[in-house]
Amino acid sequence: MAEFVMPSLGADMDEGILQEWLVTPGDQVSKGDPIAVVETAKSAIEVECFETGTVGRLLVEPGTTVPVGAPLALIEPTAATSRPTMRADADAAAERTRARTRARAASRPAATERKPKSEPVVAPASADGRHAEAGPLIRHLAEQRGINWQTLEGSGPGGRITRTDLDRAVGSAARPPRVRATPLARRLADELAVDLGTVTGTGQRGAVRAADVRKAAKDHAPPPSPAPGAAPATSRTAISTAGARQAIADLMTRANREVPHYYLATTVDMAAAMDWLHEHNRRRPLAERLLPAALLLKAAALAAREVPDLNGFWSEDHFTPGDGVHLGVAVSLRGGGLIAPALHAADALELGQLMAKLRDLVSRARGGRLRGAEVSTATLTVTSLGDQGVETVFGVIHPPQVALVGFGRVVERPCAVGGMIGVRPQVTATLSADHRATDGITGARYLTAVDRLLQHPEEL
Repeated sequence: MAEFVMPSLGADMDEGILQEWLVTPGDQVSKGDPIAVVETAKSAIEVECFETGTVGRLLVEPGTTVPVGAPLALIEPTAATSRPTMRADADAAAERTRARTRARAASRPAATERKPKSEPVVAPASADGRHAEAGPLIRHLAEQRGINWQTLEGSGPGGRITRTDLDRAVGSAARPPRVRATPLARRLADELAVDLGTVTGTGQRGAVRAADVRKAAKDHAPPPSPAPGAAPATSRTAISTAGARQAIADLMTRANREVPHYYLATTVDMAAAMDWLHEHNRRRPLAERLLPAALLLKAAALAAREVPDLNGFWSEDHFTPGDGVHLGVAVSLRGGGLIAPALHAADALELGQLMAKLRDLVSRARGGRLRGAEVSTATLTVTSLGDQGVETVFGVIHPPQVALVGFGRVVERPCAVGGMIGVRPQVTATLSADHRATDGITGARYLTAVDRLLQHPEEL
């Protein structure tokens, strides 16, 4: 059986919290399907499966902190594996996860040691030596009904305990219709008094996810009315924000300490680009209109294709070019913090596609619904604070990338064109680059390419 392991979702990640399973044992999955939500210091990320097959066994309970590389679940390939082999693989993988978790905990300095995290829960053996198997949902239902599921004899495949077994244990074979939902979503619905039947699911096959329950609870929650003089409680959001801030601080400190930056800037005439943009948007419905950001991102991507020395990674004392132009777009999160998910193959996207993908990416980043591949594959990051009124931004490189591009606000400035003074729209484009990988001449070629491309927006 193939192991589904805790992935590395960034250069600064060494562990993550399994927040939610999006599948249950027995579900069919394909390569690329999101099957779990992992919480990092910066955000909650949907992690994709790397195999096609059937979910065999979930080795880790939601809420467990797991080191990168530790097994989380087993995926049975399409060609079935024998039951004894499956059980042996599951036991071995679970033991490896426990060992890595213990080693990770032991490696933390005592002075900064955090509160102990629960170890992965593995199904215990029954009296005859066989493993009693029950998914997270069954264990939750058994707890609700006051049933010790470890004493039950399962009627499912391989002796797995089913809901029918639980119904039989309480003296009724009938089972009321149930809304399809993840285990964490059901627990949250109980805690927040949300009726799952009224919640629209956004998960696979319409399953209700934890984010759907939180949204429903927020939509129907009355405005808070704190008691006079009451001290504010420390919220989970505040804790998460502090964790994200610390992760950003650690990464940026490392970047400034280890990466020898050099900085370049140029002023780009945006008259042709803005004229083309206005004419394009005039003929399009509202949903298909473009923002200046689409032109800037496409020019940045095409320039990176022309100057590939800035599109890649510095690791083990040498430069490795990226396998494509995957632009990391810096997105500020509503609760505080920053994340830079990737627009894959941005140089090959048409402007309309790029705009649609950008809107979707920003929405999912702020809603905590990013995919694992979107937070770990960027080859070049672009940041823009133009919507905040900033005219010039010099960013800090995100290791192991070797460059970061910045765009300011498009502003009208007096300038000389053809010997005449006029007012034209302009934008300041900046580049922060790693001197280990390139020199200033390479950066200058890149900014010149960006300028040239924006003078012919119809070709982007």
